[in-house]
Amino acid sequence: MTVQYGKDLLIKLDMTGNGHFETIAGLRATRISFNAEQVDVTSLESQGGWRELLAGAGVKSAAISGGGVFKDAETDARARQVFFDAETPDFQVVIPGFGLVEGRFQVGSLEYSGSHNGEATYELTLASAGVLTFTAF
Repeated sequence: MTVQYGKDLLIKLDMTGNGHFETIAGLRATRISFNAEQVDVTSLESQGGWRELLAGAGVKSAAISGGGVFKDAETDARARQVFFDAETPDFQVVIPGFGLVEGRFQVGSLEYSGSHNGEATYELTLASAGVLTFTAF
């Protein structure tokens, strides 16, 4: 795989509930992390005292975060609506040179900030709210 541009890591939001995805406007930085809880099944019989884990067990989750410049675009309004209505719409994350992750997420936090002589910015975090699918590129 060749080096990829960070600007190509995109977070897209289903704007209508019908699969009409648009990139969230103004993003400057994005991040996705995948997590899986481990289930420790180590016992006195574990070979050499090494920890054993139960394959396929535990809760899986994903977290997305991003931050950027507030543009008062349609996607900004939709993200606010999703937060205040406690919705869990579909999101897509485009990971350049790797693939597409899609599934339901909930907006865990939405922060706005700005300084007197600077631009208005925002940050958001998303938590997975169901099964995610992955499609390789």
